[in-house]
Amino acid sequence: MFIKSISLQNYRNYKNLSLDFDPKTNIFYGYNAQGKTNILEAVYVSGTTRSHKSAKDRELIYFGEEEAHICTIMERNGLDHKIDLHLRKNKTKGIAIDGIPIRKASELFGLVHFVFFSPEDLCIIKNGPSERRRFIDSELCQLDKVYLHELANYNKIVLQRNKLLKEIHFRQDYREVLEILDLQLIKYGREIIRRRTLFVQELNEIIQEIHQKLSGGQEQIVLGYEANVQEDQLEQKLQDHMDRDIHLKTTTAGPHRDDLSFLVNDIDIRKFGSQGQQRTAALSLKLSEIELVKRRVHDTPVLLLDDVLSELDSSRQNYLLNSIENIQTLITCTGLDEFINHRFSVNKIYKVSGGNVTVKN
Repeated sequence: MFIKSISLQNYRNYKNLSLDFDPKTNIFYGYNAQGKTNILEAVYVSGTTRSHKSAKDRELIYFGEEEAHICTIMERNGLDHKIDLHLRKNKTKGIAIDGIPIRKASELFGLVHFVFFSPEDLCIIKNGPSERRRFIDSELCQLDKVYLHELANYNKIVLQRNKLLKEIHFRQDYREVLEILDLQLIKYGREIIRRRTLFVQELNEIIQEIHQKLSGGQEQIVLGYEANVQEDQLEQKLQDHMDRDIHLKTTTAGPHRDDLSFLVNDIDIRKFGSQGQQRTAALSLKLSEIELVKRRVHDTPVLLLDDVLSELDSSRQNYLLNSIENIQTLITCTGLDEFINHRFSVNKIYKVSGGNVTVKN
């Protein structure tokens, strides 16, 4: 699969922009704050309906305008597909595939797969558990529609439950409602835990070989799914934590408190790893993500690299560039030196300056 073209209207700092992409490597270069990342973000939004920055729809719309439009043409299995996405300030977004409106964003998932790699992702190891849960969720939601459905319902129930816990002091009869909510929470929570367990197991098989090569055979990495509660113990733990939850006015047990551990040579690098070890593990994780998509959907994802090369040393740059030769890749950078030095094959080059994009080759 690959993205053939994209057209933007009133998106971020672009009033009107139309671009044709090469099926292989596309590089956007220019000074900072010119709009390079906005192009990658728009491509990602067109296939997932949300920004990798978790921005609200209104933040994606050109200043002073009420609506933005993204139109993407992609090719998959020899067939072209058109994705239209309308972002509105005060209304829900509108989505159409091949001119046919869809009611749920989940219907779009699976049509195209993205792996987005930004400098922030290099900090996924040392940041808090919420960042690592977001990584699991963003990847699984693209690959597994059932997971997407279960997670959306689970999060909705947690919000309802937390609201109820804040009011239960004044309404003791709410305990019965709480028990009904817990039945739903258990149902969705168990499925989330089960699917996350399988996901981490699959990722573990892939990442070990990649990390060994990246570290020159010096390091062995093991990912661990740190479930806040085991699948078969969720019901009991919710009952045990009932009084505590009422006191704290929040849900203290469940997969919304899970984490992902990274052991390198039996050392937990979240706490005790050097910056170099953490970055190598983060790069291994992203490269594993690419391989996992290939295994699951029997196709290559579109890789979006947002100014990552400048954050990596030459050996990691080399490994990354050698790993993406047969994948459509959109790369942003401030200069072309990294690619010239590595004699990396570049198929299309764009210069981005002040919201204007020009093709340089």
